[in-house]
Amino acid sequence: MRAVVQRVSCASLTVEGHSGAQIGPGLTVLLAIAPGDGSRDIDWMVRKLLGLRIFEDDSGKMNASVVDIRGALLIVSQFTLYGDTSRGNRPGFSASAPYETAHEIYNQFVDRLRSSSPLVVQTGVFGRDMQVSLTNDGPVTMILDTP
Repeated sequence: MRAVVQRVSCASLTVEGHSGAQIGPGLTVLLAIAPGDGSRDIDWMVRKLLGLRIFEDDSGKMNASVVDIRGALLIVSQFTLYGDTSRGNRPGFSASAPYETAHEIYNQFVDRLRSSSPLVVQTGVFGRDMQVSLTNDGPVTMILDTP
C-alpha cells in the first residue's frame, strides 16, 4: 500500500463534473493498493496517518497529528502511484492490485479509518474520473509505503 499524504488547509474534488467531497484543514491522501495488501497493511497505514506528526504545535514545531488538530481526511484512490516507467515512456500498472481487489481493500481501509477516529473522513469515488483541488499547507508532502 502506498500513500502520498499532503498537509492541506483545504481540499475538494469533483467526480465526473459533479461537486464531491471537501475538507478544511487536514490531510489529503492519494492511496494505491498493491497485490497482497491486506489487513496488516490497512492497520499500519491507518495508525501512521492518524499519528503522523506533520502539523505545527503551539511552539511552531511539526509535532502535532491530524487527530491533535481535529483535522479532516480526504482519501482518493490513485492506482497510478504504482506506475512503472522503467521500460519506456508509457507507464505499466502491473504493480497495482486488480480493480476488484483494490476496491475491496480501499473500502476496508476507509471503514477502518472511520472506526479508528472521530475525525471527518471524506472520499472520492473509487475508479471514477476525479479532479482534486487542494491548497498544500507548507508545503508538506510525505510518501508512505507499508512495510
